[in-house]
Amino acid sequence: MKSLRVLLPLALFAFSTAALAQSDAQKTFDSLKTLAGDWEGPVTVNPPMPEMSDGNNNMHISLRVTSRGHVIVHEMQESGTPLDPAKYDHPVTMLYLNGDQLNLVHYCDAGNRPHMVARKSADGKTVEFDFNDLSGENNYGHMYHSVFTFIDADHHIEDWTYMMPGDKPVHAHFELHRAK
Repeated sequence: MKSLRVLLPLALFAFSTAALAQSDAQKTFDSLKTLAGDWEGPVTVNPPMPEMSDGNNNMHISLRVTSRGHVIVHEMQESGTPLDPAKYDHPVTMLYLNGDQLNLVHYCDAGNRPHMVARKSADGKTVEFDFNDLSGENNYGHMYHSVFTFIDADHHIEDWTYMMPGDKPVHAHFELHRAK
């Protein structure tokens, strides 16, 4: 009986710790859901990659919550371009919870699917996704890192790092405002 009195508090502590971690991931996911809608804004690429642009540095980002609130779909494309996957880039990213872990899978135009896992900043204004693993070929590089920064209800920043072959990073910085 004495061992039960010792084990019960330990089991309750372990359960409450897991529940707390899950609630942090849920809170972060719920914060990202507030970004649902259409966004527009310029992108800055460093180092500059003129071969990757037709001169249009404005992007359109669409975020929507789907699957009864269990998934966020993030789609990006150059502003003013039609949805023509044969001609224009149109990567899709899915964000979802798996237990106490917030995940991101980027369905890249390079033909692969990097998987990243979130960590939230202490101030709650930033969600950072770190590379975990990669599915598919890596002939042309892959998305490696992503950061979402909340400014206010109508503004947010996205930073995406793409790892080129030879481990050469390319950083894209999006300054986005909610499209009206």
